[in-house]
Amino acid sequence: MTTKQWYRFFYTLIRPFVGLWYPLKVYGRENIPEGGALVCANHSSAIDPVLIAFALTKKYPICPMAKESLMTIPVIGKILKLVGAFGVKRGASDIHAVKFALTQLKAGEYVALFPEGTRIRSREEGEPKTGAAMLALRTGVPVLPIYIPMKKRVFRLNRVYIGEPFQMTPEGARATAQDYQRWTDILMDRIYDCGDGR
Repeated sequence: MTTKQWYRFFYTLIRPFVGLWYPLKVYGRENIPEGGALVCANHSSAIDPVLIAFALTKKYPICPMAKESLMTIPVIGKILKLVGAFGVKRGASDIHAVKFALTQLKAGEYVALFPEGTRIRSREEGEPKTGAAMLALRTGVPVLPIYIPMKKRVFRLNRVYIGEPFQMTPEGARATAQDYQRWTDILMDRIYDCGDGR
């Protein structure tokens, strides 16, 4: 089977079970752009990638970026690879992961990542990396911000907020480190603004 066929197979397989544990209400599905996007969300729980996948529905399969150690876990790592996930080495410039993400985005796929890089308990704890901005500025694809409330409730309704997609553009002819930082700050504001007052 192809990656997307495996994705939809496992999506259909686990959706009822996860839906039982974490009933989901999604706001803003009308904001999902056609033709691919860089999907960026805040990160506070291991279940977040699964909630993003279900928020976007089976129609928009995601290629999630995951820490490299997850990809080496027996069974779990195999499943992640089958559904299109790719590993990234933390604390290092992982050229292979960057090239893969760029290729997927240019092919019109939905690449999902967490700019904060790891799970955090409050926005103030986060130290967002500029990788998402670099990918968006290099490819010109829409960026789709998503906010997932930090407190997850088992057997009670959980909400996911999908914001409006936006484009990142450099100030000059080519993107600079300053552009990466400026757009990273804007991106994090867009993510957290999705959930304000809800």
